[in-house]
Amino acid sequence: MATLSLAAVLAEPARRHPDRTALVEGELRLTFKELWREARAQGAALAEQGVRPGDRVALMAPNVTEFPKAYYAILAAGAVVVPVHLLLSAEEVEHVLRDSGASLLLCHPAQAPTGGAAAGATGVRMLELGAEGELETLARTTEPLASYVTRAADDPAVIFYTSGTTGVPKGAVLSHFNLVMNATVNAFDAHDVRPDDIALGALPLFHAFGQTVSMNSIWRAGATLVLLPRFDAARAIELMVAEGANTFHGVPTMYVGLAAAAAAASELPKLRLCVSGGASLPVAVLERFEEAFGAPVYEGYGLSETSPAASVNQPGLGTRAGTVGHPVWGVDVEIARADIDDRVELLPVGELGEVVVRGHNVFSGYLGRPEATAEALVDGWFRTGDLGTKDAEGFTTIVDRKKDVIIRGGFNVYPREVEEVLMRHPDVAQAAVIGLAHPVHGEEICAVVVPAPDAGEDADAIIAWSKEHLGRHKYPRRLEFTDRLPLGPSMKVLKRELRAHYADGSSNGA
Repeated sequence: MATLSLAAVLAEPARRHPDRTALVEGELRLTFKELWREARAQGAALAEQGVRPGDRVALMAPNVTEFPKAYYAILAAGAVVVPVHLLLSAEEVEHVLRDSGASLLLCHPAQAPTGGAAAGATGVRMLELGAEGELETLARTTEPLASYVTRAADDPAVIFYTSGTTGVPKGAVLSHFNLVMNATVNAFDAHDVRPDDIALGALPLFHAFGQTVSMNSIWRAGATLVLLPRFDAARAIELMVAEGANTFHGVPTMYVGLAAAAAAASELPKLRLCVSGGASLPVAVLERFEEAFGAPVYEGYGLSETSPAASVNQPGLGTRAGTVGHPVWGVDVEIARADIDDRVELLPVGELGEVVVRGHNVFSGYLGRPEATAEALVDGWFRTGDLGTKDAEGFTTIVDRKKDVIIRGGFNVYPREVEEVLMRHPDVAQAAVIGLAHPVHGEEICAVVVPAPDAGEDADAIIAWSKEHLGRHKYPRRLEFTDRLPLGPSMKVLKRELRAHYADGSSNGA
């Protein structure tokens, strides 16, 4: 039986580069040796509290030092990490605790009211994190674990709860092998992370993107992670300059903010590596950012179920704006017929279909949901639910979620295509396009727009402009303005909320 632990991602640099800075948060600086010792001490405290290998331990904390300490403590004890999204209500946290079978909740004081309510309702014991918290207090009087507990490579390491866009959130079970491999190929094949790199950790660490691409991949290469507890574009620029950060990982909304904030900044960081994921990055945003910062953005694609990285623009394989590049090392990304559920039938180059993935990054399945697992894992492929195409050079383009496609008058309209056009209008800072029920056309196209700073709100002008740049069946007939788009825990725009909000039929547009 092959053994492997995700805890090695921190244990190995602590052994090989003990005095190198691993983590920066405000004034706090921890070396790999110091961070690993604290994680081992907390791991020993967890074991003394009855946590056994294979037990599930929920973790609820923002991007502060307590998160990685507790994360690697759980892994060192041989237990399974269940990260909890910080935007969930107490009832939603209850679901995660019950569904995962968590025996313990480790909770940061900032989340204690919500976490405590959920723990109380489920009878799950809660330990507070932080300098004065119970776990830290217990760890101070406990002899640290000598090393991490050995696990089988296919044992569960982390259970990510999907955002529940199609109903109740499901627990995607990721193995030690899944996550160690994804961190490794991200660090050394896809992104060329170097030991002297300094990365800004602005993505939520409770989410797969932040956890794998920021935290685990950066430490797999022995590089430094600077934590930013709450993303603010101006603060992010200041912090990157102050810390000499050369690496940024973000979602499109972060790139929008950084491009806008760059003009007012007295100094900009010298960035070498910028990675975008989590949602499609409009080409107009990519161009604005690259012009402001003079650094390329490598857009990628993945899901919680794929550890998450599946495909990304990689310098060695060529890059192309508007695509998600090529599959990461050892992974296949193809396009299959979207109208067949019981088997995977791959399509020729250039045809539109469902994106399917296979390789070392594909999860074990959904916890306690064999039927959902069987629907998702077909013929050795993971069916993503996303629509895309692949060209003759192997570049994959994500067109849209299957469920977000708008059917207007019998024609398929892909919201991303409309959003790409709207984002080129000078008065538009952000745009989300949705389909709303219509008595004649079946669905009507509605654009929800965040106006650019100092721009007016002339819906008719933007609609007329989009009519010039889009086919007759594609341009939005209705346009709504908002000061911000609703974002989920993984920073994706929640289109289901927009559909619910604008379904009443009142309109600004023509």
